[in-house]
Amino acid sequence: MSIIKVDNLVKSFGDIKVIKNLSFMLEQGKCIALLGPNGAGKTTTLRMLSGLMKPSSGDISFSGIRAGTDIRSFIGYLPQHPVFYEWMSGEEFLVYVGQLARLSKKESKKRADELLELVGISESKKRRIGKYSGGMKQRLGIAQAIIHRPKMIMLDEPVSALDPFGRREVLQLLDNLKQETTVLFSTHILNDAEEICDEILFLHDGEIVESGTMEQLNSRHTQSKMEVVFKEPAKKFLSEFAQMPAIETFSFEGNKASFVVKDLDIVKKTLLKEAVQKDWPLVKFEISRTTLEDIFMKVVKK
Repeated sequence: MSIIKVDNLVKSFGDIKVIKNLSFMLEQGKCIALLGPNGAGKTTTLRMLSGLMKPSSGDISFSGIRAGTDIRSFIGYLPQHPVFYEWMSGEEFLVYVGQLARLSKKESKKRADELLELVGISESKKRRIGKYSGGMKQRLGIAQAIIHRPKMIMLDEPVSALDPFGRREVLQLLDNLKQETTVLFSTHILNDAEEICDEILFLHDGEIVESGTMEQLNSRHTQSKMEVVFKEPAKKFLSEFAQMPAIETFSFEGNKASFVVKDLDIVKKTLLKEAVQKDWPLVKFEISRTTLEDIFMKVVKK
């Protein structure tokens, strides 16, 4: 069941069109990544979806909500750089936010305790937010975004400013949140999207250039890849690789040669046979599949 539908969404600033006719639907209970490089339009898109910015044209409709209805009870939003009252404790902040969301003080306290446990910072609930680490602040930010039990939560680059340990904690939390709400988050870090998302929207220059589940993306774009490392510059063997018809494309970086191949078995047998017969100074031979980064680069270049 779809939870949000976007039709021909456009956002212009003066004569500059930043978002160009976006159309997509998001399914309930999923974790979806809005993936794209810096400047692709991710923040602008999220701000329009959350009601913080008005589109120049196009429609955004939420399942079960009539047009013109206040959507604040329906969604939760965490900006890229959340602001906290650092003199408050984590518990005090969530109780305060809960009351702003029209929960009673008693219900806010109960919900705050539940969420502090859910996001893994209950042991620090009495500590001032100013003493929290970056990862703890992001966890608290996620807790405040879902305190009113929204049907959908939107997060703008929720892990971009975190160290590897903090990023790992928050990604695991986002994965777990699918049990409670639909999750949409923006990121330019492809590995994060690949790791936890059910569906990915590729945004480039204000347009959706590809979308689907990882399975669908792989079925449309996956190619076999091969990487060979020599003891000397790989370009010395350029003429040898150019004669292998099953190789679609190849690139060189120092002693490493990388290939995208049409027929993996043919290239593997041919390359190994050549290496043995001509005594190539091979150091490494590795076979892999197309990654999300490869898919993104491919669809962006269309």
